[in-house]
Amino acid sequence: MRRFEYHRAETLEHASCLLTELGDDSFLFAGGTDLLVEIRERLRRVRNVVDIKYIPGLADITYDETRGLCFGALVTVGRLERLPLVRALYPNLLAAFASLGSIQVRNRATVVGNICRASPSADTIPPLIADGAFVHIYSRTDMRVIPLAEFFTGPGRSVLAKGEIVTGITVPPARENSGRAYIKHGRRKAMELSTVGVAVSLSMDDGICSDIRIALGAVGATVFRAPQAEAMLRGSALDAVAIKKAANRAMEECTPISNVRASADYRRDMVGVLTGRAIKQALESLA
Repeated sequence: MRRFEYHRAETLEHASCLLTELGDDSFLFAGGTDLLVEIRERLRRVRNVVDIKYIPGLADITYDETRGLCFGALVTVGRLERLPLVRALYPNLLAAFASLGSIQVRNRATVVGNICRASPSADTIPPLIADGAFVHIYSRTDMRVIPLAEFFTGPGRSVLAKGEIVTGITVPPARENSGRAYIKHGRRKAMELSTVGVAVSLSMDDGICSDIRIALGAVGATVFRAPQAEAMLRGSALDAVAIKKAANRAMEECTPISNVRASADYRRDMVGVLTGRAIKQALESLA
């Protein structure tokens, strides 16, 4: 493993100062499931590692019916996966957490770390975007909260400036008559990056769709919403014909690439298939 300097941060301010003063090639360490592998395999140039595991408050999880589900930057995927309220209220998040890596990885990896990696194929991002999640960002001069959908600027890139730290995520509460689903498609059933991922969160009012969000993963430079497909379904009864038309429109909205895991044409076709399935699953999960 390539040599690096280890720094233990005691507070958010301390961690932010270290990131700023140490300069480029300095990275935060929380779960380390990606960072340590990349250091070992010499895939990332790392001179300094800033450990944030001892900062108070970053491992907290709270839920209330007004604000929703809030969890800090040190909360692991496995901890949320086992949380009864996630199992009861957020089946889309549960599906995403359960599909991420192995049990060992999920018990170390943090959801915030998965998000900050900003991979278009990340499993946690599509359902969080479909749910309208927000990102809490700390700096020494400000604390800002932005929609997760606005956090990503490209593959592996985000809006974070030097010295800024994501401290947590807020997911809006599960409302009455709302449903949600996440479907991941890959070459294997486990330990596999997503070839296509589709998340749907919707609300129904007297049998009519009052709101819907469709998030598509691994078929663009970032995870993104399908606004045209969403607009087709708002005010609809979500019958088979409407769902099929919207799924076809989602296919037209994506811009997949071809790589070793799948061709662009295959990914586009699967967007149509999985969007239809995810909408139906979300309807079946209506709370």
